[in-house]
Amino acid sequence: MVPSKANDEFLIAEAHAKINLHLEVLGIRTDGFHELAMVMQSINLSDQLKMINSSDHNITLKSNNNEISNGEDNLIIKAAKLLRNKVRNNELGVDIVLEKNIPIGAGLAGGSTDAAATLVGLNKLWKLNLTTEDLEDLSKEIGSDIPFCISGGRQICFGRGEILEKLKYDRFDLGLILVKDPSIQVSTPVAYKSYKENYGDSYLVDGRDFEIKRNIIRSNDWSDHSLLDNRQEIQNDLQKIVRPMTPEVEKSLNILSRLPHSRLVSMSGSGPSCFALFENYNQANKVLKEHVNEFERAGLSAWACSMKSHGVQLRNEFT
Repeated sequence: MVPSKANDEFLIAEAHAKINLHLEVLGIRTDGFHELAMVMQSINLSDQLKMINSSDHNITLKSNNNEISNGEDNLIIKAAKLLRNKVRNNELGVDIVLEKNIPIGAGLAGGSTDAAATLVGLNKLWKLNLTTEDLEDLSKEIGSDIPFCISGGRQICFGRGEILEKLKYDRFDLGLILVKDPSIQVSTPVAYKSYKENYGDSYLVDGRDFEIKRNIIRSNDWSDHSLLDNRQEIQNDLQKIVRPMTPEVEKSLNILSRLPHSRLVSMSGSGPSCFALFENYNQANKVLKEHVNEFERAGLSAWACSMKSHGVQLRNEFT
């Protein structure tokens, strides 16, 4: 719980996880990072960040998860200090309590969405009045997925993932079953390194070719209806690398593909989380309940999730 202090202001920021509905590795950028073409979607699996103004000008973090660092390397701390430096006011302080529900190292942008929630929450708590665009631009300095996590919904993401193009849809009725083996994590840098070693010969090198690929992504229909009825599978280039070298991903995808009514199955991001899409949340939840024992026998954590039309949400206003 947030500490109770007379006349202090606090809020709760809800940080939503994401899945990838498309992940294509196009090539290498001039800055050495991979050029990506992705479609990302916010889901209702979320962390909660409880923030209270601190009178001692310090930025502190506590969490219900002992695996998470509370120090300078945590993206929450980095985001808070980045924002404070941006407005050049070192007297600003905050105590943050993180309730961690998104699994760590899962390909769900758990760290990035926590940083996004920090920026959105502190912008409100500290009364900075920065725009969403201001926060997204600032967040690029510490993470490529953070701009998406700020505004969320369903968006096309280019560059390293930080160049966003909002899709016009505002309703997402699909449901999903999300699974992860809690005993493993996948290193994103290792996944990209392995992909380059295996597929680097096919990388695009010309900026014009990058733009051709981007236009193909833009011209596709990314609506719920099209996802279920016009696609044989979800493209995730990293799955081609991670699946063969990670038995837990192979197991997850096989179990999900056998579920009744599951329509599309994929790994999210660099894994190891995997998901199956269903026509709606109620159907996904019903199937999960009917197969919970199967997931438990396989050693998999499982969630039924709905899709969100937004990113970070401030659930509570100031007291």
